[in-house]
Amino acid sequence: MSENNIDTTNMSVGEILRHARTTGRRKREIATVSKQLCIREEFLEALEQGNYNVIPETVYILGFARNYAMELGLNPDEIVNKLKKEMGLISDCQDEESSDDGHSCSVNVDDNGEKRKKFSFCLNNKFCNFVRKKWLWFVGGLALLIAIIIALVAFIPGNNDSVDAGTESVLTTAVVEPEYKQAVRERFGTENSENAEIILQASQESWVKIEDNRGNTVFSRVLVPGDVYYVPAGDDYKATFGNAGGVDIWVNGQLAPKQGDNYVRKSGILMSADTLMPAGDAQQSAE
Repeated sequence: MSENNIDTTNMSVGEILRHARTTGRRKREIATVSKQLCIREEFLEALEQGNYNVIPETVYILGFARNYAMELGLNPDEIVNKLKKEMGLISDCQDEESSDDGHSCSVNVDDNGEKRKKFSFCLNNKFCNFVRKKWLWFVGGLALLIAIIIALVAFIPGNNDSVDAGTESVLTTAVVEPEYKQAVRERFGTENSENAEIILQASQESWVKIEDNRGNTVFSRVLVPGDVYYVPAGDDYKATFGNAGGVDIWVNGQLAPKQGDNYVRKSGILMSADTLMPAGDAQQSAE
C-alpha cells in the first residue's frame, strides 16, 4: 500500500491515516473531516493514534476506519484488513477467508503475549455443523409438524368453520421475501419484518445508519455481504450508507435503483417507497 509515493507497508493503520490527512494536496484538519463524516473528532484521533479503546465497539472501529479511509482516498478494504490484523481479529494466514475445514480463523493474544487461534463459536460447534449439513431434514420435519398441528386443529369440534379463515389470515400476513441477489447471511430489524416495505441487503461491506425524523439513531452497523435489514414502516426514516454502491434496496419486493457508486458515502436518503422507487422505475422493474 502506498500514498504519495511513500511506502506504507510497515506503517500502522493510524500512521497511514494521519499521513494521508496531513500530506498531499488535500491536507485537512481533523475537525473538518469530522464534520464531513459525522464522526466525533476524538474517535478519528483514536484511529490515528491506535488507541482503539476509546471507541466503544469493534464494529464501530472498523466502520469508522472504512469511512475515514474512503474520505482520504485510501483503499478501504486494505485499511480494514490491516486494522483487523493489528487488533488480532484475523491472522496473517487469512484475510477474512475461511480455512479448508470451513472454520473462520482468527488470532488472539493471551496474557503471556503468545498468539493462539480461535474459531467462530457456531462454526466450531458440532451441533451447528450438524444442522448446517442436515438442514433439509430440519425443514422437512418442521413442515411435517406444522401439517400435523393444522390437521389436529381442523378436527376439533367448532373450529371447522374458522380453519379456512385462519389459514387465509396467516397467508396474508406472512412476509414475502424478495428474490435476494445474494444468500442471506444474517437478518437485523426482524421486529419490523411483518410490515416492512423496504428491505436493505449488503452486496459489499458497508456501514448503514438509520435515523428517525428527530435524528435519533434506530440502527447503526457495518453490514457484510448477505446481511439483511428490515427498515421500519413509514416515511419518517433517513439512511446513511458508507458504501452506497454496496447496498441493494428492495421496495415491496422490487429492486430499487442504487443510491450511489461503490465506496461513495451518501446520507439523508429518505426511506420512502415513493422516493426510492418512482412509478416509472417500479413498472420497469416489474417488466
